[in-house]
Amino acid sequence: MGAVDTTYTFTATDTITSTKMNNIIDQTTITGDAILGTTLEVASGKLKIRSQGITSNELAANAVTSTQITDLNVTTIKIADLNVTTAKISDLGITTAKIADLGVTTAKIADASVAPIKLAQPLTRSTSQNASGTAIDFVGIPSWVKKITVIVSGISTNGSSIPQIQLGTSSGIVTTGYLGSGVGIASGTAATAMSSGFLTQSGGAATTIRHGIATICNISGNIWVCNGVFGISNIADSSIFGGTVSLSGVLDRIRFAAVNNTDAFDAGSINIMYE
Repeated sequence: MGAVDTTYTFTATDTITSTKMNNIIDQTTITGDAILGTTLEVASGKLKIRSQGITSNELAANAVTSTQITDLNVTTIKIADLNVTTAKISDLGITTAKIADLGVTTAKIADASVAPIKLAQPLTRSTSQNASGTAIDFVGIPSWVKKITVIVSGISTNGSSIPQIQLGTSSGIVTTGYLGSGVGIASGTAATAMSSGFLTQSGGAATTIRHGIATICNISGNIWVCNGVFGISNIADSSIFGGTVSLSGVLDRIRFAAVNNTDAFDAGSINIMYE
């Protein structure tokens, strides 16, 4: 059978007429012999594209453009893993919702990118205060804080009452229950027991100029422990002190004031850091 089936066979004595010729044309069908390859197939004597007959071999290199592909037809399964490169991802395309919780590891974070501001509980320095008035307060200390450093530079008062560090809660400054003592080293001053705060030395005068650091740490619950060393610059002397206090609530403030609460600061500055 040929590629074209005329469906009519002339005999030796047939006369060729226009009617017979027209019938041949009208009734001609395509046979399977007309097909080369697997792109086409015959259906009811007519050519049609075979299901899955068009493969990459039948497509020109530039025949498929972005306008020929609908948005919903580009799925993840159609994209090879190696085809997703950083150049293909816009900066704004990387959101926290696209990052798995376990996908951020320490190996993925550069050392220089870990700054205090990036931490939920960073080492924070408060605003330095010039010493004036009868009390210097630092308030709003976060509840997660476990260590506070008090930094003193050139502090002096107009009297002889010993400066002390007091802790507080949302209810106010705690003025009782402090245990410990402070002592002057070079002067040989006897140790002075604490009661209303962490004493920073065992004696003082209006001329005493103090510099130093006190560290206050949470040991458990609302129990805090303090120790510190102050140097005296107007005379050759130093003081060391240490103590503890148990608060009735969460610490949120610190005060630096004289024991008598009336001597006023007249020089120096103070600040705190917490973590």
